[in-house]
Amino acid sequence: MTENSSKSELKKLSEESLTRQPEEVFDIICKLGEGSYGSVYKALHKESGQVLAIKQVPVDTDLQEIIKEISIMQQCDSPYVVKYYGSYFKNTDLWIVMEYCGAGSVSDIMRLRKKTLSEDEIATILCDTLKGLEYLHRRRKIHRDIKAGNILLNTEGHAKLADFGVAGQLTDTMAKRNTVIGTPFWMAPEVIQEIGYDCVADIWSLGITALEMAEGKPPYGDIHPMRAIFMIPTKPAPSFREPDQWSPEFIDFVSQCLVKNPEERATAEYLLTHEFIGAYF
Repeated sequence: MTENSSKSELKKLSEESLTRQPEEVFDIICKLGEGSYGSVYKALHKESGQVLAIKQVPVDTDLQEIIKEISIMQQCDSPYVVKYYGSYFKNTDLWIVMEYCGAGSVSDIMRLRKKTLSEDEIATILCDTLKGLEYLHRRRKIHRDIKAGNILLNTEGHAKLADFGVAGQLTDTMAKRNTVIGTPFWMAPEVIQEIGYDCVADIWSLGITALEMAEGKPPYGDIHPMRAIFMIPTKPAPSFREPDQWSPEFIDFVSQCLVKNPEERATAEYLLTHEFIGAYF
């Protein structure tokens, strides 16, 4: 059956199917890869014929973190954020059922094609990613791990944010987070320095991701991560290795993301109006 099967699209798993054994509800088709915490499989929802992704997480991992991830995904309903359908306990694993994105992550695509992305491709992906971030930030949620590996593409070529393994919920009482989480090369200076941060930390990571898509790896990508952690706060904001290969609009877009002072950094909402994105919006 095709992904857009003639049967109606699955919105949510029924209460009844959530009480059954997962193998009665799904057929596992194949393994897609390793995600943060566990393995991800492609599966068929027998009743609707829809293809889904199932992340199997061994329960000896930090359950608190996983429950947080699920609760954040549960609260999100946006075409730019991977959908969550429900979860099951099976033996010592938790099965998390999610939307399947057939084209894989942006970093998978770069690896398979053995080349970096064109400016047009980058702008299209950034446009969808910004819409996802605007959705999250409006709800005071920080993703905290934006990078090409966590942006998934469906078969129509739409980009969606995935892997909220470390996403933080921002409440008013806790408006600034003080924990270092994320992947060092993509981390904002204020996150590394632990001086408290909010949603614009994701915008720094987005700027690093734009450089990653253009150049194949993030700045300092060849350096030991612990050394990079010292360099990011102390060195000037990174930029393109070969600026003359890129349009002034793209260079300006990245420079507005990579502003070291978070108070002066652009927001997702503002960046959606940037001329680099404007043509795709």
